[in-house]
Amino acid sequence: MTSESPDRPPVPHTSSWPAFAVEDLPWEPPDAGFGPRRGSSAFRGPYRASVPVPIAGLSPVLPPETTAVVEEASAEIARFDGEAASDRVSFAALILRTESASSSQIENLTSSAKAIALSELGRTGRANADEIVSNVTAMTSALDAAAHLDTQAILAMHRALLGSHDPSHAGELRTEQVWIGGSQRGPHGADYVAPHHRHLPSAMADLTAFIARDDLSVLAQAAVAHAQFENLHPFTDGNGRTGRALLHAMLRAGGLTTRTLVPVSAGLLGDTQRYFAALESYRGGDVVPIVLAIAEAAFPAIANSRQLVQDITTARTEWNEVITARRGAAAWRLADLVMTRPVIDSHLATSVLGVSTANAQAAIDRLVDDGVLTQIGTGMRHRVWEASAVLDAVEAFSARAARR
Repeated sequence: MTSESPDRPPVPHTSSWPAFAVEDLPWEPPDAGFGPRRGSSAFRGPYRASVPVPIAGLSPVLPPETTAVVEEASAEIARFDGEAASDRVSFAALILRTESASSSQIENLTSSAKAIALSELGRTGRANADEIVSNVTAMTSALDAAAHLDTQAILAMHRALLGSHDPSHAGELRTEQVWIGGSQRGPHGADYVAPHHRHLPSAMADLTAFIARDDLSVLAQAAVAHAQFENLHPFTDGNGRTGRALLHAMLRAGGLTTRTLVPVSAGLLGDTQRYFAALESYRGGDVVPIVLAIAEAAFPAIANSRQLVQDITTARTEWNEVITARRGAAAWRLADLVMTRPVIDSHLATSVLGVSTANAQAAIDRLVDDGVLTQIGTGMRHRVWEASAVLDAVEAFSARAARR
């Protein structure tokens, strides 16, 4: 016989977590005194900004069903990471690029797989593609810093992201009020007004103290830290992409991923409204929606990635039947290279294969003759070649990720 009452109420499906507070702050529009007075009053006077609550010493309490999803997702992430060790060719760099593209797409920055690959070769000039390649650099910086995720490491991620596009703000905490939605003239009527910038140094220190803890579920901890970061909105631009890079760094730091990453952004991309609503719920004091959104995003992301790897592996198997180079020739190693670098030039081939320029060009020509590679354009200078089968597989990955 149990001592518990049979009339005990059910456990609520929300977590106990402090909501962001608010404070009233004065506002004078930057265009005060210019233009007509009509409408100016709407952007004068006090406004309400969020105030972050310290979380370094807090532990999220999740309902059992949420904990079960987190545990299943964590096991699937670890299983996927383990699969990377058995692949003959490492797809880690390719998956990192697809994740960077998906994370950018959440911010409405889209580009074709070919344009991104061309930008990665140094053929810049396509604005969105160039920014996505910068996001690859930011993701790489995040993974490299996983062992020590302090404020300086986060600033370095942001600097890698925006250094070539917005150098005046790259790697610097903002020094002005920012808000989401509403008018550019002022925060009145905005959908969300981020904390005043005077709170950022202490709030970032508190966040990194929470990140450094080793007594929490890695996936749930990463989701909560991500939500805290996004609601702090510590930068004038690039918060979403930096925050998702931070998420991957935490999964690496916690040992869930060691060889590759799980393209969580590709999983979130299928329902961005749910993701944004979860971030809003978090600042209202409920961590469950963001933890579930991140955990459940892992499943379609992993399935999508497995399909991507299978599509490229199938293409590589088909190439075995058409490549006419002798066994051991550089053309075979070049075929392996374009599985993850589907757009190449002779400089890349020479560097990666470790052969002379003449031998690299001979390998390229062989794969062109055998139908594996196709030259982009018809020029004879600065030539570039593509493996269309791989580009098609990456585009199919993106299409699957974007399905609602």
